[in-house]
Formats: sequence, C-alpha cells, structure tokens
Amino acid sequence: MLSWRVVRRMFCVAAEAKAAPVSSSRWERLRNSKAAVWCRSLLSDYKEACRDIVVGAREKPIKASVYMSILGGAWACFHTKPDQASFEAALLDCSNQLCLLSPWIRNATSDGHVQSLLKLRNEGRLRHISLGFLSLIYRTDYDSAVMLYEAQCSNLSVPWKELPLRMLDVGFVGRWWILDSKMKDYDVNEDEFKHLPPHMRATSPPGVEEVERNEGLHKESRLVLLMESEEDIEKQMHVIDREQENVSHDVSVKELKREETEA
Repeated sequence: MLSWRVVRRMFCVAAEAKAAPVSSSRWERLRNSKAAVWCRSLLSDYKEACRDIVVGAREKPIKASVYMSILGGAWACFHTKPDQASFEAALLDCSNQLCLLSPWIRNATSDGHVQSLLKLRNEGRLRHISLGFLSLIYRTDYDSAVMLYEAQCSNLSVPWKELPLRMLDVGFVGRWWILDSKMKDYDVNEDEFKHLPPHMRATSPPGVEEVERNEGLHKESRLVLLMESEEDIEKQMHVIDREQENVSHDVSVKELKREETEA
C-alpha cells in the first residue's frame, strides 16, 4: 500500500511539472509589470494628444498661430524678466547719470526718486519678488540682518494686502518701467521754467525744413577748408591795392574840387 502511494505521488509530481509553464525571463517580467503597463499607457496618451494637436493645427491654422504666439510670448516674458541684481545695476547707472549733471539742471522728480531708492538700498530694505512673468521691487521696514523681534517674527511681517502700497518698481521684458519713466528728461530742471509764460514752456519738435537746414549746416561744418595758392593770394592783394588806390584818387579829386569851389 505504501509503495502504491509513492508511485502515485511520483506520477502526480511529473504531471504537475509537465503542466507548469516555462519560467519567463527578467525582461519579460519587467515588461509585464504594473509600472511598465502604466508607462506604455501614458506614452500612448501623449502620442494621441500630439496627434490631435497636429490635426487641429492643420484644420485651424489661425487658431493654432494665436496659441503659439501666446505661448511664445509667455516664454519670452518668463526668460526676460529682470532680477534684483539688474535693478541695482540700473539704479546705480541712473545715479551715475545724475551725478554727471550740475544740481541746477537736474530734474527734481528723477533726482528725488533715485535718492530715495539709494537710501532704501543702503539700509537693506529693498526686496525682490518674482511673479512668473514679471518681477516686483518693494520696501520693508527692517533689514533682513536685523535681529529685532519685530524684524524676525513671521506674524509681524508685511501682509500681502499692503504690497501695492509698498511696491516701488515693476520689471517686465527686461526693463524696470517706473525707474525708466522717472528718468525721462532727467537733465531738464522744470523749476527753471516755471516763471515763463505757458506758451514758452511747451516745446514742439522741429519741422522738416528746419531739420534739413540744420543737417546742411552740419555737413558744411565738416567740409575741408581749401587753402588757396600763393599766386591767387598775390592776385587778390594786387586787386585790393588797385581798388584802394582808386578810392584814394577819387577822394583826392573830390577834395580838390571842394577847395576850388570854396575859393
């Protein structure tokens, strides 16, 4: 009885071994894993999305061009937004331009704005924040290195609702717009002309004729001065001497006639 059980068990093990599938390789197990199936489905979705984009662009080229222009403009704005280093460089450049001018001819608005920004910069109270497509410069009450409780406590920091009141400049497409607007006509002191009548304060651009006349005078001033030869100079001197002799002869004749008439 025991031998029969052993034989039957051997036959069962052989049958199970024959019916068992062949073990797969490591690459096949990786391909059939859940992560591989998820990646294939994700790539398939992206492939279908790209195909739909291409088909939609062919069917509606104007709409696609508008979308591409918006995306390109957003990308350009994001990569050309200025940072705090560029603001400090622009501020120092404006300060140097004003320093080259006399205090009597500086624009009071430009000078006051630049001097206030320089004071905040020296005190360490200027802050920079990036909003994706543009940058903002605002002021704070304390320097970041100050160890006072009011400066370090997060609950006493500047709230977001006060940011518009503390904003000093806006950086967009590589420019600081408020600083540039304040530096317009920085070399014109408007206080010098406040006593003039209104019609003399306003200036108008020159006309076409005036511009052409000024350009002609400028070209004539750059012409080379031609030196005359010695012979031409001697001839001119000879002509001048003869004219002087004729004038002196006429004067002497007039004096003789006057003397005769008086006698």
